[in-house]
Amino acid sequence: MAQLESMAHSHPMSEGNLADCFGHLYRVLGLKQAKPNAASVSDSVDGLLGFAIVQQIVDEVTLLDICLLPSQQGKGYGKLLLNAVVASAKASAAVVLMLEVRESNLAARALYQKAGFIESGRRKGYYPIAGGKEDAILMDLAITQE
Repeated sequence: MAQLESMAHSHPMSEGNLADCFGHLYRVLGLKQAKPNAASVSDSVDGLLGFAIVQQIVDEVTLLDICLLPSQQGKGYGKLLLNAVVASAKASAAVVLMLEVRESNLAARALYQKAGFIESGRRKGYYPIAGGKEDAILMDLAITQE
């Protein structure tokens, strides 16, 4: 996971931070190749294409990280992972799914908006970038139990 994280994010979580996400308040969802073979293994990290990490406290779920190999981005896998996160939140009786995203991450923001997330706030100058900082956009999705 740490290798994939470092390939996909400009400021990846450390191995230690990732390891901490396997505690009782967390869920980790992985997306693996169905049948890795010699021709496709180079497009994955030991068969892992991506993952999502969520933390749940009572009925609030926070999406802490969603990560896909750069070679697998733009193929619908992010939507697949996000749908699994939403389904997991529903199954755990959550009422809200929250996240934050870099202001410059337009692809992720579009994915979240299409899924029904709405902007709920901003953290000014939260994320480091080359030559400065950028805002974190806070987004929420109300979870309906159908």
